[in-house]
Amino acid sequence: MKQLLFYENPVALNKERHRAFKIDNKGANYSFAKGTNSVIITGMEFVHIAKEYPIVFSKAGERTIPLALLGLRNDENLFVNEAGQWDARYIPAFVRRYPFVLADSGDGNLAVCIDEGFAGFNAETGVPLFDEAGEQSPLLENAMRFLKEYQEQNQRTEIFVNRLQEMELLTELTAQAELAGGIKFSMNGLLVVDEKKLMELDKKQALDLFRSGELGWVYAHLLSLSNMNRLAEMLGKIGGNPVRLQ
Repeated sequence: MKQLLFYENPVALNKERHRAFKIDNKGANYSFAKGTNSVIITGMEFVHIAKEYPIVFSKAGERTIPLALLGLRNDENLFVNEAGQWDARYIPAFVRRYPFVLADSGDGNLAVCIDEGFAGFNAETGVPLFDEAGEQSPLLENAMRFLKEYQEQNQRTEIFVNRLQEMELLTELTAQAELAGGIKFSMNGLLVVDEKKLMELDKKQALDLFRSGELGWVYAHLLSLSNMNRLAEMLGKIGGNPVRLQ
């Protein structure tokens, strides 16, 4: 299993090694994400994500992370078509940052990395990473700014999830689906906010959620769960048969 999902060969960005290289996104092709059925999201995205994708939580080692579900089956993203186009109005930031990423440099610091396996990474066509003087191009400056903002939002989201756990609001959800031919499959290990426990919070806890702005994130998550049916409908269209969620 790849540690960074669709990143095939992430390496630290180096001015000497990558000075002549360019990025050609080939008309914003998202084929690299076609085999990914969920991506990590930040709390600031919840309102946008909730309009199109289900938001769930899942254990990742010792951490619990929020995810946008992109498909109901493993290795299947229902929002990327055969032409590599993303069929939704909002694309999660985790996807939009590609082919760049911040990764542990081994000394406790984060290094800006680029996926050398990205199809648009080349020395012939596209937008350069560095200018003729060897300085960062506007494309690279924007990418680094985006990564910094993403990292900050990721840290903010971790605080939010820790608060949900401290309040014991997360409960396990097992979603099962059945294809028209009788084929069944299930998604295990998903966590959602228990709405009953949410309503039973004491005044201080509820006020803390409200004042932090996180109560809106919680309700965006709860509203987003209706998008499970949308995923089932999309899967049914691919197979030519209806899908029933249980």
